[in-house]
Amino acid sequence: MTLPGARAGAWAAAARAAQRRRRVEGAGRSPRPVTRSQRAALYVHWPYCEKRCSYCNFNKYIPRGVDEAAMRSCLVTEAQTLLRLSGVQRVESVFFGGGTPSLASPHTVAAVLEAVAQTAHLPADSEVTLEVNPTSAPASRLAAFGAAGVNRLSIGLQSLDDTELQLLGRTHSARDALRTLAEARRLFPGRVSVDLMLGLPAQQVGPWLRQLEELLRRCDDHLSLYQLSLERGTALFTRVQRGALPTPDPERAAEMYQEGRALLREAGFRQYEVSNFARHGALSTHNWTYWQCGQYIGVGPGAHGRFVPQGAGGLAREARIQTLEPDNWMKEVKLFGHGTRKRVSLGELELLEEVLAMGLRTDVGITHQHWQQFEPQLTLRDVFGASEEVNRLLEQGLLLLDHRGLRCSWEGLAVLDSLLLTLLPRLQEAWQQKTPSPVPGG
Repeated sequence: MTLPGARAGAWAAAARAAQRRRRVEGAGRSPRPVTRSQRAALYVHWPYCEKRCSYCNFNKYIPRGVDEAAMRSCLVTEAQTLLRLSGVQRVESVFFGGGTPSLASPHTVAAVLEAVAQTAHLPADSEVTLEVNPTSAPASRLAAFGAAGVNRLSIGLQSLDDTELQLLGRTHSARDALRTLAEARRLFPGRVSVDLMLGLPAQQVGPWLRQLEELLRRCDDHLSLYQLSLERGTALFTRVQRGALPTPDPERAAEMYQEGRALLREAGFRQYEVSNFARHGALSTHNWTYWQCGQYIGVGPGAHGRFVPQGAGGLAREARIQTLEPDNWMKEVKLFGHGTRKRVSLGELELLEEVLAMGLRTDVGITHQHWQQFEPQLTLRDVFGASEEVNRLLEQGLLLLDHRGLRCSWEGLAVLDSLLLTLLPRLQEAWQQKTPSPVPGG
């Protein structure tokens, strides 16, 4: 595994690869306009970490050693294979997640970006995000990632309280986090996001709000608030289950969320999605693709994707999952060019359910034009306009259905899960009425 003290030679190689990528991007005529089916975001999963955090159930591994050259080669191969298979001609954004992708060398990041640019059009101003752990990202290393083509960072601070960080199993301190944030802002001004968790065991509203206030004095223009989810099989879940830690209080977590989003609004942040806040237009364009149900390609062990496999003669969008275990994934990539383990074709109703559930996570909601791209026959008013239950939500001020489309109000965004309990069955009912089941002998 390449740790923080990476050699200058590897960084220089990363910079040369990035220069080659920029030459590829700038070569020839400007690209032709592409359709929605020819555009996609790209997610790249680096599966390795220094240690497993106590709350984490993501697909990640703590290896004794990593053959990074082999992993890099397979990431490049799979990215090129899936881009060709999807027929995607323009990659709108790239996101390196994990795991801890800041443990990878800048050369690996540059090699993947160069491969993408050689296979499809990757505009020079495309958003390229790297998830960063404060303990694996000194300033010199962040600068090397910038030279490799990264132009946005997402820092997993999680807390500014050292006791909470130890509870979460994080390897950094609050001081480490703030130092990394300052260095990141200097190198990537206006392009740094931070994560803050809420709803931890025994966490109190007042001290948590003071953490948020401190972060607002130091952060850039994007911030994400995530409520702790206790996942079975994690160390934190076990401690709570055994009574060693108190069960997180959902009402207290809801109060933190409400107070936090109000504080962020006062500070000039737009809550553009349930958990995400931005000012000065610093929205994550990569995540926006997810919420708008755009196509995305998942590369790397356990990565998820959703796209229409044009190269295989497919017509329907597929949900794809890559093989989880890194060594097995690499074997499959070497044999077949990709390590896709599971493919599921999405039906029209399944896709509409995703459009509804994902779109309503945003403050824009679902415009009439956006809905018609996926369902040209049933309008939003056809589906929801005559429902008494939906009309009650409209009267309560939790939903809006107007000339713009369907969206949550400020109050409704905080209780979206409960709103979907009404909206999804109504969509299913309208769909059944549109496509009635065949009657034997009919």
